[in-house]
Amino acid sequence: MERAITTMWDHYSEPLSLDEIADTAVLSKFYFSRVFRNVTGTSPGRFLTAIRLYSAKNLLLETSLSVTDIAYQVGYNSLGTFTTRFTRSVGASPTRFRSLSHSGLPQLPRFETGADSRTGTVHGTVVLPPTSTPLRVYVGAFSSPIVEGMPVSCDILESPSDACRVLAYRLSAVPVGEWYVRAAAVAVRWADVDPRPWARHPLLVGAGKPVVMRANQDVELRIPMRTVDRTDLPILLALPELDNRHLPEARPTPRRAPELASI
Repeated sequence: MERAITTMWDHYSEPLSLDEIADTAVLSKFYFSRVFRNVTGTSPGRFLTAIRLYSAKNLLLETSLSVTDIAYQVGYNSLGTFTTRFTRSVGASPTRFRSLSHSGLPQLPRFETGADSRTGTVHGTVVLPPTSTPLRVYVGAFSSPIVEGMPVSCDILESPSDACRVLAYRLSAVPVGEWYVRAAAVAVRWADVDPRPWARHPLLVGAGKPVVMRANQDVELRIPMRTVDRTDLPILLALPELDNRHLPEARPTPRRAPELASI
């Protein structure tokens, strides 16, 4: 499975078929799809799309390539399709995402839907592995396993280096339905952070079991955090790249487009 995912990362700009990806795992495409979903939580096609959009985020921040050039470089044949999917997944258009990279988001809201009788609450703890690095932890409820779009509810936790490794979170006003609670942690100390937005990748990620929310329900969910590996779905939401709170000021200088390679 890891070989198949590596193939996606290495060749995301190419028109990869399910048969070609399954062949790298030496499995039939039907069995491969089933195993892939069990491992990653989503289909090979959606995983590949996530890689392409994640790669587009990096190119928008790292280079001065036009949006059109980036769309084609990450495997899209239609600028309109790319822009629509990017905007829906990242929460900002490609042009807006690039412009925000110079200043960051001025303030991060705790995203919540309007509370009414058809919502509930998810609360619990985020469990961090031992580390001396101060962290900021984002916890959100999403409609799919992929961290994309805006969460219906979000909490942002600060964990100083001398703090407890177990942090309490609360997601209010979560609508009725099925939701996926995801968490990501990034470093915030000067010595640990490269302030350039394209370098701000999560150090830790975590996921709870899917939550089926009912009206007025209160669900408790524990989220163990771990280091990131290649089987993890890329984070498409415009965080943490655009969260520059408490970081040294930086104005990234666009660089020459990198060669397509493994990320």
